[in-house]
Amino acid sequence: MNQDKTPHTPMMQQYLALKAQHPEILLFYRMGDFYELFYDDAKKASRLLDISLTKRGKSGGNAIPMAGVPHHAAENYLARLVQMGESVAICEQIGDPATSKGPVERQVVRIITPGTLSDEALLADRQDNCLAAVYHDGQQFGYGIMDVSTGRFVLNQFDTEEALIAELQRTQPAELLYPEGFHCYSLIEQRKGLRRRPEWEFDLGTARHLLCQQFGTRDLVGFGVEQSTTALCAAGCLLQYVKDTQRTALPHISSISLERSQDMVIMDAATRRNLELTLNLSGTMENTLAEVLDNTATPMGSRLLKRWIHQPSRDIEELNRRQDMIALLMEQGRHEELRPLLRQIGDMERVLARLALRSARPRDLSRLRAALLAQPDIQTLLSDTTPSCLDALAARIGQFPELAELLEQAVVDTPPVLIRDGGVIRDGFSPELDELRELAAGAHRYLEELEAREKAATGISTLKVAYNRVHGFYIEVSRASAHLVPVHYVRRQTLKNNERYIIPELKEYEDKVLNAQSKGLALEKKLYEALLDRLLEQLQPLQHSAIALAQLDVFANLAERAESLHYCRPQLTGDEVIDIEEGRHPVVEQVMTDPFIANPLSMSERRKMLVITGPNMGGKSTYMRQTALIVLMAYIGSFVPAQRARIGKVDRIFTRIGASDDLASGRSTFMVEMTETANILNNASRHSLVLMDEIGRGTSTYDGLALAWSCADALANRLHAYTLFATHYFELTELAGLWPEVANVHLDAVEHGDTIAFMHAVQEGAASRSYGLQVAALAGVPRTVLTLARQKLAELESGHRPEDKAQTSQNAATNPLPAQHDDPQSSLPLFDTAAEPDSALMMLDDLDPDELSPRQALTLLYQLKQARQTER
Repeated sequence: MNQDKTPHTPMMQQYLALKAQHPEILLFYRMGDFYELFYDDAKKASRLLDISLTKRGKSGGNAIPMAGVPHHAAENYLARLVQMGESVAICEQIGDPATSKGPVERQVVRIITPGTLSDEALLADRQDNCLAAVYHDGQQFGYGIMDVSTGRFVLNQFDTEEALIAELQRTQPAELLYPEGFHCYSLIEQRKGLRRRPEWEFDLGTARHLLCQQFGTRDLVGFGVEQSTTALCAAGCLLQYVKDTQRTALPHISSISLERSQDMVIMDAATRRNLELTLNLSGTMENTLAEVLDNTATPMGSRLLKRWIHQPSRDIEELNRRQDMIALLMEQGRHEELRPLLRQIGDMERVLARLALRSARPRDLSRLRAALLAQPDIQTLLSDTTPSCLDALAARIGQFPELAELLEQAVVDTPPVLIRDGGVIRDGFSPELDELRELAAGAHRYLEELEAREKAATGISTLKVAYNRVHGFYIEVSRASAHLVPVHYVRRQTLKNNERYIIPELKEYEDKVLNAQSKGLALEKKLYEALLDRLLEQLQPLQHSAIALAQLDVFANLAERAESLHYCRPQLTGDEVIDIEEGRHPVVEQVMTDPFIANPLSMSERRKMLVITGPNMGGKSTYMRQTALIVLMAYIGSFVPAQRARIGKVDRIFTRIGASDDLASGRSTFMVEMTETANILNNASRHSLVLMDEIGRGTSTYDGLALAWSCADALANRLHAYTLFATHYFELTELAGLWPEVANVHLDAVEHGDTIAFMHAVQEGAASRSYGLQVAALAGVPRTVLTLARQKLAELESGHRPEDKAQTSQNAATNPLPAQHDDPQSSLPLFDTAAEPDSALMMLDDLDPDELSPRQALTLLYQLKQARQTER
């Protein structure tokens, strides 16, 4: 910090002592109605928030840079700072100014960081806000996430760097804690919100002690995490960090769970990105699977649905239970009846977290009251639904009539924003508070009576009795009538045209009223705190209820989506099969103006690979992605966009679709493509779904073909994975005749002269051609370029030797490439740089036949013939 070394005032000494405890973050130092920042903090805040940079007097001859924000508007500024990745220490006055000698005692009461937010104004309501920690013991990665705004605390362990990267991409932590000396820093260095922590915070013994202390247990066996030692190291750091920043008890963090990769359908980072689950390729939420599926009534339901989308379950029994509940809600129309009731529930999860942190505001209590009052109606609706596969869920939702009645009696219908404003506790709840309020409320009537009495006694018709917050009660008389003022009036204030006075009776009443107001506000705060204590007694049952209500919201939402979007219930089976009838892409069909062309897909133990050919823009990529999304939707328990679907075991989904340079890591497009391909070939199994799009296109023709052939061989003959293999290498269509598990399908197109119409219909067999020149024409490639391309295409096709093709088919298993010339690439006519456009064709391009006379046409014909002979 840039500060002078000269002596400071006591207040600045206090500030500097507090700032020394938090040197790396901004310190909001409370002074009256403002939070002030000094020195470098002031300069930084001025730049980030666009607020005025001023100076505070001088200390030892040097002016102190200073900037501030009003405390009542601090949330807006905090939200902006958090979005920029900044952290802020909030320093409040905890001493009594009336009794303090020197500066009022101040203390940092809370540290606000991007990963530990709970305030409603600082959070995106439909997105998780996670704090994460990562640890590496030399063999495994331990990873933990905690959502302070809900109390969710989850651990995981990974053996590979790829798995960690995928988990970071899935959870998108707002802050990521890592130990000093972290040897795998290159894996995380591009992420926002990185926080380096001391090694001791990752100590296993310390972690176990902290966690057992937090949960009130002797060990962690009951949570199923006892043996996950690497993950526990990360968990210990998380808990220590949250305790340091929140400076309060954390009763809502009452359990911890371990996620296991074998319980879910695994997707790597590239797959999540390519399938555009919750973010599209541009990084926004438009036109994603989540946008189509998410019509939930509550924010907590929305967040849960997104977690399911990113973490499909492989528990078939659980998935069938979800499908049963969705089907039942649809059949009996309960989802429509539930939606208005669920809207009253609101974000119960986060309200309870703020209650646990004792930062709940009066309006949080009114929201909780609305939720508790809606629960009996929800229970009644579920109990009337038969057959009742919803009974277990209804039981977990429960009812809390005593708490609902307490909040009804205690809190006004529309409470103010802050408890310090008063008016939160309902009249009739506390006789003592009612008495104090009555005393304060009677002041207006008393002032009117006193004013009338004093006017009559003094004869001053302009006399007024009034009150303001600065000077309290007073009697105001105009200057012109000042000579009529009685001698017992004591002057309190002189104004330009008036004099203000006080009398013993008014002073006595003022003390009584102000004391009543002060006592009333203090009593109201005390009653409010007691109300929080009473609610906290039922915190865990309330949390379980909120989780169950979020699940019910997701089921009702998926029922509505299935009905509105015409989805079917998929059959989940243990067989090796993916059989889809009239499948559709859930996102593309919603953004298209034209009707979406539905297509079938049939894969089984004997038909594991589909080689997909057809024109660019013909729909190959859409067809592949819709298959993956239908499988994924089935594995979250959702209905799917198809006429019928039967889906067997799937353990992973891989995609190798598109690529771009990774310049930061020094990797070319082709290197990125090969890295993703290697990940697939090293990790796929016979139950994996693999999407391979145009593998090998980033290198020379024969290199690319060789790689594509060998990758197809590995997937079909060694891994036996479900594979959709889109390619423009027509040589690969020969695989269907060589290997029984391979079949050809294509997306057709129809030519109309120089144009092309894409049919988007999947048909059995290989495509006849790629229609690349026609697509280039649609893209606006100049005609002269296309003319030359057609000429070269004809030369290439006529130059292909039939015996080479025969040799390719005969020796495919050992030599997958066509027979080559000594220097195959340089000998191809396409690489003949001396080639010139055909002058005869160019002459034809430039003429208009309708404008030629018969004689001109005959002359031109002789000229064309001569030009053609000359070129030969």
